[in-house]
Amino acid sequence: MTDLTYPIQGACQCGGVTYELLSAPLKVVACHCRQCQKLSGSAFSITAIVPASALVFHGNMSDWSRTCDSGNTNNAKFCPTCGNRIYHVNPAEPDNLKLKATNLDDTRMLKPSAHIWISEKQDWLQLPAGVPTAEKGA
Repeated sequence: MTDLTYPIQGACQCGGVTYELLSAPLKVVACHCRQCQKLSGSAFSITAIVPASALVFHGNMSDWSRTCDSGNTNNAKFCPTCGNRIYHVNPAEPDNLKLKATNLDDTRMLKPSAHIWISEKQDWLQLPAGVPTAEKGA
């Protein structure tokens, strides 16, 4: 995460929701579960775990939630106009947000430190050597 200057600006696709990331994420993970594949429209979704205090949001967001396989609740915040997902949060852990950080202006810090839910990974995808993995969640 070198050569980055904070805050880093982020926005949804239409610009209706903007935000500032005030400091580096605690960690970045690539999730290969089927729900994240549906969310991203790709083989996995990249999530930056960020203290809630390190984010400042502007604009209105809509809510959606689901119960995860673990039994935890996953609340999602997204732009009501373009539908771009902004972050997720487990209500039992409100101090850390799961930022969908690919909508940041500078994404250089998004190198995953772990790959999770590889039990649902696409067979054709080769994971990088030396990066920790988990069959299910972290």
